[in-house]
Amino acid sequence: MIQVTRINHTPLVLNSDLIEHLETTPDTVISLTTGQKYVVTETAEQVTEKIVAFRQRILAGVGGR
Repeated sequence: MIQVTRINHTPLVLNSDLIEHLETTPDTVISLTTGQKYVVTETAEQVTEKIVAFRQRILAGVGGR
């Protein structure tokens, strides 16, 4: 799960496994595999960094056993 900020400045927690693609139009639009779309204040690069950091935390937990 990653936390992003909607365009109206409310926080939103998303399941990053459901992200199909990111689009910059110039706002960042996150499209999910469910068909839902969210406009967020973060850049596509920032969202990508959050996804990578989340997955690294998951892998670190699995590898630490």
